[in-house]
Amino acid sequence: MASSSFSATSNPIKPFSHHNSLSSFIKTRHSNLFLTTSCSSLPKRKFSVKNVASNQKRPQLEDPVTDQDTSRNGFVPDSSSIASSIKYHVEFTPSFSPENPDPLKAYIAAAESVRDTLIINWNATYDYYEKMNVKQAYYLSMLFFLFCSPFGLQNVKLGFLVNLVDNEFGFDGRTLLNAIGNLEMTGAYAEALSKLGHNLEDVASQEPDAALGNGGLGRLASCFLDSMATLNYPAWDGQEEVAENWLEIGNPWEIVRNDVFYPVKFFGEVKSGPDGKKEWVGGEEITAVAYDVPIPGFRTQTTLNLRLWSTKVASKDFDLRAFNARDHAKAYEALTNTEKICYILYPGDETVEGKILRLKQQYMLCSASLQDIISCFERRSGKQIVWDTFPEKVAVQMNDTHPTLCIPELIRLLIDEKGLSWKEAWAITQRTVAYTNHTVLPEALEKWSLDLVQHLLPRHVEIIKMIDEELIHTIIAEYGLADLELLQEKLRQMRILNNLELPASVVELLHGSEELESPPIEPVKEIESPDEESKPVDEEDQSEEEEIEKMVKVTFEPGPKLPKLVRMANLCVVGGHAVNGVAEIHSEIVKEEVFNGFYKLWPEKFQNKTNGVTPRRWIRFCNPDLSRIITEWTGTEDWVVNTEKLVELRKFADNEDLQFEWREAKRINKMRVASFLKEKTGYIVSPDAMFDVQVKRIHEYKRQLLNILGVVYRYKMMKEMSPEERNVKYVPRVCIFGGKAFATYVQAKRIVKFITDVGTTVNYDAEIGDLLKVVFVPDYNVSVAEVLIPGSELSQHISTAGMEASGTSNMKFAMNGCILIGTLDGANVEIRQEVGDDNFFLFGAHAHEISGLRKERAEGQFVPDPRFEEVKAFVRSGVFGPYNYEELMGSLEGNEGYGRADYFLVGNDFPSYIECQEMVDEAYQDQKKWTRMSILNTAGSYKFSSDRTIHEYARDIWRIDPVQLACNY
Repeated sequence: MASSSFSATSNPIKPFSHHNSLSSFIKTRHSNLFLTTSCSSLPKRKFSVKNVASNQKRPQLEDPVTDQDTSRNGFVPDSSSIASSIKYHVEFTPSFSPENPDPLKAYIAAAESVRDTLIINWNATYDYYEKMNVKQAYYLSMLFFLFCSPFGLQNVKLGFLVNLVDNEFGFDGRTLLNAIGNLEMTGAYAEALSKLGHNLEDVASQEPDAALGNGGLGRLASCFLDSMATLNYPAWDGQEEVAENWLEIGNPWEIVRNDVFYPVKFFGEVKSGPDGKKEWVGGEEITAVAYDVPIPGFRTQTTLNLRLWSTKVASKDFDLRAFNARDHAKAYEALTNTEKICYILYPGDETVEGKILRLKQQYMLCSASLQDIISCFERRSGKQIVWDTFPEKVAVQMNDTHPTLCIPELIRLLIDEKGLSWKEAWAITQRTVAYTNHTVLPEALEKWSLDLVQHLLPRHVEIIKMIDEELIHTIIAEYGLADLELLQEKLRQMRILNNLELPASVVELLHGSEELESPPIEPVKEIESPDEESKPVDEEDQSEEEEIEKMVKVTFEPGPKLPKLVRMANLCVVGGHAVNGVAEIHSEIVKEEVFNGFYKLWPEKFQNKTNGVTPRRWIRFCNPDLSRIITEWTGTEDWVVNTEKLVELRKFADNEDLQFEWREAKRINKMRVASFLKEKTGYIVSPDAMFDVQVKRIHEYKRQLLNILGVVYRYKMMKEMSPEERNVKYVPRVCIFGGKAFATYVQAKRIVKFITDVGTTVNYDAEIGDLLKVVFVPDYNVSVAEVLIPGSELSQHISTAGMEASGTSNMKFAMNGCILIGTLDGANVEIRQEVGDDNFFLFGAHAHEISGLRKERAEGQFVPDPRFEEVKAFVRSGVFGPYNYEELMGSLEGNEGYGRADYFLVGNDFPSYIECQEMVDEAYQDQKKWTRMSILNTAGSYKFSSDRTIHEYARDIWRIDPVQLACNY
């Protein structure tokens, strides 16, 4: 073997220089772990704001980072021991040949050496949780990880978050830098890699980005994981989302648990035994195998767990006879059906097969996770298992409706497997489970075909029908039978099973059973015929029965042509003890519109938990220059875990020294963005221009179309001016777009095509030059966001009011001193409150006006602004190329029809939007004012830390307390 700096043969195997072997290092770390019996707790959080004169000088640092003892245990490896560990992994746990070590090999070895440290803390964390038998929160989220190789799809895992932790560490972007950042070992790893001939930044860049689908649920869960670990909450994470090719080189962070596996069944039938006990038999059975990823907190030994699930089948299911007969497809059929579950999250559902595959994914995640949770509960309970205490030890949070099946599955496991009664199982489930709603869009509130669910999960349909029946009786108990029209409306809104016949017990109520008291009979009198008194008694009774049957048939019978559906969101609300929205305005819409019937029935269930993002990844690690300034001017680095400290910046918003440093840091980040854009797109942009960014999932309600039409208007106006006029009126601007869309979302693809066509025309217009550039960033992901967000100056959050649940990118931009332009939608409302009205560019209709504006449009009363009509005509003129944009422009026209009538009110808000953009230009020309606004945005972002969000979930929903391990802080 060729000698190299990585060759372990050139040095004795010494993973860490203070010890002779890795095992001795582990032993020492473990022994030191419990030497300290107590440590200081996190400071109490106070959200107080003081107005102080802004001309004060910067304070002296209270606790310089360099002076802090950041050791969690008695020993922290230095660069030499880390270098030895890296060389050890190159030699003895190789993913590649050790010859000619390149940055990719260095990354794998470095990651494995970091994992060693994480495993030590991880084991200590869960040993302590096991010993103390603490209550744990389990966060179920559909984050699906697709493991690929150059040879095809391999080794797919579905994940579930157990033990609420901060997932910023893993699977949201790159992991290495975040892990060593949370461990406060960045400097040591940089020095160690330098000794081995590598640069940390180059090595870290070898890690592919863990792209979690096209939306924000995965990124939110990642922030929550990071905060849970940092705040020492006992939690566990389960997720499922799609990655692209980021695991082609393998995943050094995961650990397979071959001893943790559970059966998962599909199809089959339900049989009743002589004792009435139900048994789910036949069908298809697969095995879910656990894979774990350690999630470290910041400045704490607590290391939480992200559990993923992979699917496999027993070797006996391989059809050797068919293989030998050369019928290879049949031989591999069971294996192929099993692996398909983990190929792609949210496969196209135009076919029945696609729908079944989606439902299989959701059920596999729920079933494996709950079996695992129950197993843990039984193990910790010992010989005396008291099932009524299950909710006192377990809290399950459903992140949106994708894990809804955990409700009937938990009931099934408790009744069929553990022998509990329906009453006991239902009560335990309702006390254990809670639901976070993430959308007000009707199409995003999951509904499944009842026939499909019946086919795939027959036992669960029986349970769902029982829950639905319980709900109907609860509704009748609340509203009675006197007003059948009201009852009909309530059932239409609230039933779990939509367009299904009423249960027999409810029909009996409507028929006025003699066993019932008089109130339910009252509606009979209301529908009696006028001449009832002249009829004989027998005829009168017969008439009453006929009228009731008629009323039941007319009012409550399902429509024969309408599909029978299972409404998952309704099941979540009924089956859980808490329902929360993710921003104040969103939570109000949830109560007043989306689930109003349930809110009136159970107002105590509904809460708000405004989202947050982790300040570790989204300021400290991705924006070190700004972080250094914040630390210097607040006098402490405590802001990283206590973001209220950011409020201190308000004192210095007008300080010229701070403003100068602030602008310099922003310029450094802008130069980084300019270099990145040139590398990725070939476009050259000036760092002297304003960087205007909109990066988020491509969707009509997020209104990237409004943004690009505003750019087109800007370009059109520039072309109509002289050079002198345009230079006076407009500041140079780089308009940056990024995001992904669902594969079958045709309109979203048209919008992306339009943006790129506008960019091609504008960017090569010599007459316009650097005054306007338009760039669409390909393959947008977390790592790209970590470059763009620190360098942004204006960020667009311009969704139709009332349609965005919260948003979290708005929080990340504000934290980094970026000024927002947006509507009063989602978390924008609260951000504007915190940063100040004068430091937020507001435009557009308000949420309470939207329905009226749509009605006005449908009635043909909307009169478009002439400037809006000019822009559409300009697009249709062909100035941006030969592509036919009639479908795109046509969606903004007309008064009714699918894909028409401007449902997202682009035309309505367009005048307000372009006028607000003129205010942006005016403000940017005064750099002192703009810098002040930027500082105040960072100062006002203190509320939007995921630490605050997790504290609220833990206090109000999960009812868990921090569990702090022994440490040296």
